[in-house]
Amino acid sequence: MAKKDYTNWDRNDLIREIEQLRKRKKYGLVWENKPEEVVERCKKELPVLEEVDDQKISTDSDGPFNLLIEGDNYHALSVLNYTHNGKVDFIYIDPPYNTGKDDFVYNDKYVDSEDTYRHSKWISFMYSRLTLAKKLLKKDGVIFISIDDNELTNLLSMCNSPELFDEKNFIGVLIHKNNSSKNQASLLSISTEYMVAYTRSKKWLNGRKWRVAKKGARDIANMFSKLKQKGLSLDEIDEQIKEMYSRPKYAHLSRWNKVDEKGVFKDSDLSREGGPKTYTIINPATSKECVIPSRGWGKSYEELLRLQKEDLIWYGDEDTPPGVKDYIQNDRDMVPDNFMYFDNSTDTRLIKEMFGELVFENPKPKDMIKHVISMSTSNNALILDFFAGSGTTAQAVHELNNEDSTSSRRYILCTNNEVEKKKKIELENKGVTPGTEEFEKEGICRKVCYPRVQKVINGYKTRSGKKIDGLNGNIKYFRTSFVPADPTDKNRIDLTNKATEMLCVKEDTFEEVESKAKFKIFRNKRHYTGIIFDHQAIDSFKKAIKDIDGRFSVYVFSLGDDTFDEEFADIKSKVKLSPIPEAILRVYRRIFK
Repeated sequence: MAKKDYTNWDRNDLIREIEQLRKRKKYGLVWENKPEEVVERCKKELPVLEEVDDQKISTDSDGPFNLLIEGDNYHALSVLNYTHNGKVDFIYIDPPYNTGKDDFVYNDKYVDSEDTYRHSKWISFMYSRLTLAKKLLKKDGVIFISIDDNELTNLLSMCNSPELFDEKNFIGVLIHKNNSSKNQASLLSISTEYMVAYTRSKKWLNGRKWRVAKKGARDIANMFSKLKQKGLSLDEIDEQIKEMYSRPKYAHLSRWNKVDEKGVFKDSDLSREGGPKTYTIINPATSKECVIPSRGWGKSYEELLRLQKEDLIWYGDEDTPPGVKDYIQNDRDMVPDNFMYFDNSTDTRLIKEMFGELVFENPKPKDMIKHVISMSTSNNALILDFFAGSGTTAQAVHELNNEDSTSSRRYILCTNNEVEKKKKIELENKGVTPGTEEFEKEGICRKVCYPRVQKVINGYKTRSGKKIDGLNGNIKYFRTSFVPADPTDKNRIDLTNKATEMLCVKEDTFEEVESKAKFKIFRNKRHYTGIIFDHQAIDSFKKAIKDIDGRFSVYVFSLGDDTFDEEFADIKSKVKLSPIPEAILRVYRRIFK
């Protein structure tokens, strides 16, 4: 429940509110709203972006730029509420699970299991961020949130509230089974986690069908082809295929338990309720009529003859109705199951191979992230991960784009540069303090997330010496910064001067065309962005764009809310005008109130 501000309420309003509270039924999530320093800071300072230009990576001249924002994700999400409101297709986050074991930091302190307000702090922390994140989603956008037993029920109650996603927009809970087995547990060995899925508006998903390739089907089909090429008999092939089904990875495919010369298949039902029972077909092996299904045939007589002619009928024993051969295929797809099996140890090994050591514990399975992205988004989706951690989501997107030449998914990563507790203590004991370069280079963004993205794009050598080719791509690196929030003329000028990166991010225009003291011009392949820092430079700006053929988004500095339409009347078809910093402040007033 969000905390209300009663500062400006009069006596009558307060009385009515008290009466409503007395009548309210006591059902729902209630928590002690604990002030958070990063949220309170925004009452005094407003977040902006500053590019770290020497960290830019660009190996694809025709491709779009992905974004990495270093800073507290509350501040990053605040900026994105201006630059990307309603633009994001898919959000995945892996927030702290609040286990009480040094995994959740609140106001620069780890929250332990004995903290009386442990759950309230976590709910306050998540609620403030999810409120901002919801506004970034398109109407049909979806969000997937990883979680475990510690906060699952609180997360569901929070997301089901009308202020967030509302229970009518709940999609489901995915269960992730990993390969861990906790033999030291006294009662149960917990080897599952969850992924909660919501959409911003379910009605906008109406008619959408999520599909995934049947996991492992390609391996089974390829194994059949390989064994057949080796000259093995059908009985030998059958034996090896069934051996594959004994592994957890392929157990869900065990119904495909028959083989013939064409492949691995299962016999599917040929009946339907109320189907005809006035005809049947002859079993060629016995020359006897096949048993008619008790429900009746689901195919016409002519269709049964066609299937029979094409050797697509499985006859089984003579006392059982026949079935149709349903072959396992490389490209077989299915409705996604909410039960997922992904081996976490695979990604732990991947991190070790990439970095030569385990620089990040318990990375999320990359293939799991690829799975949920591919099943629920188009191939040009914009992906956001604002608990980016080791950068798994970035690698997942690069791999999906690499595997499909038509895919052009993009991502935005947000992560702080938190130093792991053990390392932090070690540095402080050496006299290394936060804010120094030696300290900051040990943070998660600079030590793990960015270097991982860099390796994925440029390629790398594993610790065993194997060369891994880069997947190519582009990324820009930003850090959050601040300007004073007091609405003075000086602060408005300061915000405008520091808004260049935010405006380029908003318009996706990063190529500089012209840079003057009083105006700048940027472009991409589709349009241009103009930023005018002094309205007296409007004429100079208009001369600069006179011979440029293209549409312009033009931001003009104004101490008020003047868009200077009259000054651009002669080229109004060419430009879209917005006042700055008022356009930014309008969003921040809504967020920070």
